[in-house]
Amino acid sequence: MSRFGPALDEEQRDLVAMLDAFVADHDVVLSDDADVVGGLATELAELGVWTIGTDERHGGGGAGRLTTAVAMERLGRAWPALGWAATQAHAAVDVLGGDDRFAEVVAAVHTAAVAIAVVDATSPQVRLDWSADALSGSVDRIDPAAEAPYLLLLGDDDTAVLVGPEAMTARPLERTGLGGALTRSVRLKDTVPAGAVHRMGNVDVGAARTRLRQGAAAVAAGIAGAAADAAAAYAAERHQFGGPLTDLPTVRQSLLDQAMRTSVALAMAFAADESDGDGEGDRGDNGGGGVGGVGGVEGSVRTLAAVRHACDAAIEVAAAALQSHGGYGYLAEYPVERHLRDAVSLRAATDTQAATALTARTLVGLGPLREAEAS
Repeated sequence: MSRFGPALDEEQRDLVAMLDAFVADHDVVLSDDADVVGGLATELAELGVWTIGTDERHGGGGAGRLTTAVAMERLGRAWPALGWAATQAHAAVDVLGGDDRFAEVVAAVHTAAVAIAVVDATSPQVRLDWSADALSGSVDRIDPAAEAPYLLLLGDDDTAVLVGPEAMTARPLERTGLGGALTRSVRLKDTVPAGAVHRMGNVDVGAARTRLRQGAAAVAAGIAGAAADAAAAYAAERHQFGGPLTDLPTVRQSLLDQAMRTSVALAMAFAADESDGDGEGDRGDNGGGGVGGVGGVEGSVRTLAAVRHACDAAIEVAAAALQSHGGYGYLAEYPVERHLRDAVSLRAATDTQAATALTARTLVGLGPLREAEAS
């Protein structure tokens, strides 16, 4: 854990040590090489990290929310694309785990053999339509860290739709960062194979949105922590005017500001739910999984605040860390420029703007904005 983070118990410290050792043993900067990305995801699954916080009854690790956030933060420091993909895997298991129709899919998610991009159907990026019981249209962006993912759409109230990869065509998209995310747009085929699209009711969509926001906040906090640590290390090693850069008051002030922003982002991402008090989230009768806590409007506002602040802080800290490196910060030999690109791309991938619009309407008692209302 970054020195700016919360106190951890022994199990969480062991998790940090294991993941840091794993990253050190796999010293790779991710690109959209599906074999490399898939290999890392598979190894993380073998370590029990990929779905560490999902319900034990559905094959998951059963870890609480704080432990899960610790894992996502460590992935965010090294490979944010994998942290975001693992977060989506958690949300997918939460939604599909109790439905026997998807037992094989869920089992494959746990081993990272299958990827599922989880998207909020209320987002303007989703342009899908049901007509005569057929689904058509497109989704502008998904970040699945896989070439042929499933698509899970979180609908209004208690509905969701699972779309199989055989029902879609994908087009790779350019972006600034998130190497390994294999970012793409998808379009439903004109003729969708039978059994490729499944509609679900009685889904706790609010909990799935909470899972995505909590995970994204932890990944963003990881980016901020990595950038702040890189800036501090560079300033201590780089000498100018007869001494290290840390002798300069302006440099020290900038490093302090980066540390403070990172500290707040970590605190918000890792904050214990008020309903629990033990730092592990409300396990309730879920057998683990840790997406509990205060729900409804209050919970929605809280998790939105966490993810928005963490994503914004990651960009601000990474930009300041780049400046701390001077001209060297723009060179690919230094990781700080990649942290900035990852932070910008993560905020786009999590679509915080759409989440903000939805939560604002929820706050005043309105439902999602319909396409007809937006036009």
